[in-house]
Amino acid sequence: MVKTMTAKSPLVPPPSPRFVTVAEAIVEQLQLWGVTRIYGVVGDAIFGLMDALAKQEQITFIAVKHESVAAMMASAEAKLTGRLGVCAAQMGPGLANLLNGLGDAFLDKAPVLAISGQAPLDKIGTSYKQFINQQQMVKAISSYSELIAHPDAILKSLAQAMRTSVLQKTVSHLSVPTDVFALPTMMKPFEKLPLSTPFVDSPQFEQALQIIQAAKQPVMLVGSRVRIQAETLQALAEAWGCGIVMSYGAKGIVSNSHPYMLDGLGEGGNPFVGELFKHADTVLTIDTAWWPEDLVPLKARVVQIANDPMELEVSVSMDAGLVGDSASIVAKLLSGLKQHVPNPDWIQQIKQCQQAWFAQNESERNQISSPLHPASIIKAIEQQIAEDTVITLDVGDSMHWFLRNFQAKRQHVLLSERWLTMGFGLPAALAAKLISPEKQVVCITGDGGLEMVMADLLTAVRYNLQITVIVFNNGALQMERDKMFMKGLQPEGTKLTNPDFAKVAEACGWNSFRIETLEQLEAALQQSLSANKPVLLDVLTANIPHPDFKMIVKGG
Repeated sequence: MVKTMTAKSPLVPPPSPRFVTVAEAIVEQLQLWGVTRIYGVVGDAIFGLMDALAKQEQITFIAVKHESVAAMMASAEAKLTGRLGVCAAQMGPGLANLLNGLGDAFLDKAPVLAISGQAPLDKIGTSYKQFINQQQMVKAISSYSELIAHPDAILKSLAQAMRTSVLQKTVSHLSVPTDVFALPTMMKPFEKLPLSTPFVDSPQFEQALQIIQAAKQPVMLVGSRVRIQAETLQALAEAWGCGIVMSYGAKGIVSNSHPYMLDGLGEGGNPFVGELFKHADTVLTIDTAWWPEDLVPLKARVVQIANDPMELEVSVSMDAGLVGDSASIVAKLLSGLKQHVPNPDWIQQIKQCQQAWFAQNESERNQISSPLHPASIIKAIEQQIAEDTVITLDVGDSMHWFLRNFQAKRQHVLLSERWLTMGFGLPAALAAKLISPEKQVVCITGDGGLEMVMADLLTAVRYNLQITVIVFNNGALQMERDKMFMKGLQPEGTKLTNPDFAKVAEACGWNSFRIETLEQLEAALQQSLSANKPVLLDVLTANIPHPDFKMIVKGG
């Protein structure tokens, strides 16, 4: 037998091992998950990460003046988009400064990832400068926090951190030793998995639908995290015959012009809705765990819709709970109400409540004075801005006047809802303009709130962010002052020493106006909303106690 000789196939060499640095791997993983911005302040413990960011173009590092602003911007991005917000900082004091913004994200259930540097591996646990156990530091305001001790652990931990943040709507944190950033790893990035929470039909749905169909005096309580089209919520209200009540901070989700819209509940809300709400026999809460104890309905049955089962029965006992995508659940409920006949007597009460508040609101908003009445400032803003404006609110008296007197169309309102940190307004406006450069972005802040973050006026100029900041300048921490008077206390520490805000803004590269009359405010608003640079309006505001703080002020 003759053997036939065949040519041997050339040997194909195995692929070369893939080596990237830990910093490069982090950036690749973030890119794969759609991250386009990281907010932060540079420090030597994150030099490796900064170098990796500088060598690519998909992710932009937004350099701010203080780490608290970076974390608040990440939180605002997460609230506005529903996507992961990311911030980064130096070890020790850098991470400590992030904590305020991370607290905001944690309590408001915004998905945020924080990356901090850490001491070199051989210095962890020693008296090395700035070293502290960072996992213990962030424990109270995060759901995941790990120290990376080996380069091949980085991508597994990073993917777990991102999944935790997005699925649980929470804060995650990674500490990366400064020398680990430069170490090589062969690990490959993890693909982004589907992270939506589908609605699964269940016996609970039939129970919930029966409760809803049986209602005679229903109310819908809408949360600020709702991601449902306003038209769908309005259709549900009309089919069910319910009043639409906004939980704290949910203004703008449904237009105030809708005939069943009753505005907010509690401080800064419709003062007439509390009494109506108490007489509801059924309350449907959508993506909110907020439940003001002094306004609880006397005998209402409660149906809750939540994206996360951990949000059920946080503040109130429920009769039925539905977990999943709220838009899908509401659509199915709407389908189940096709044959429902609303109660005309209850609808009449809803409309009477709305009309009473509209008349009082207009009376408050039409007051003319100098310094300007806070409600008249809000009306002027409302009349000048676009219907799709993003409005960011700082915490304080200005926020309460806005929530009370602004008649929303379809504006998107961002605020620090449960953490309630002063200083939130400006960082949120900066983030909103980066996300939606085509939209008007207006920040409403008090003088005290702006003073906490005033250095980041420079950030707006650095990134050419054409926002409008309106400062309620009354020379005081007005809300704290009035609440102390209300409690019979002397308001120590509430008087402010203010700069000339217009001159400060001008020195930072802004257009600025000092406002003393309503005519000046209206003209300045018209100019500011079409300006080619950021604009600050320093509005001299009357020291008028907010109507929710019922007391006689005895003092200046």
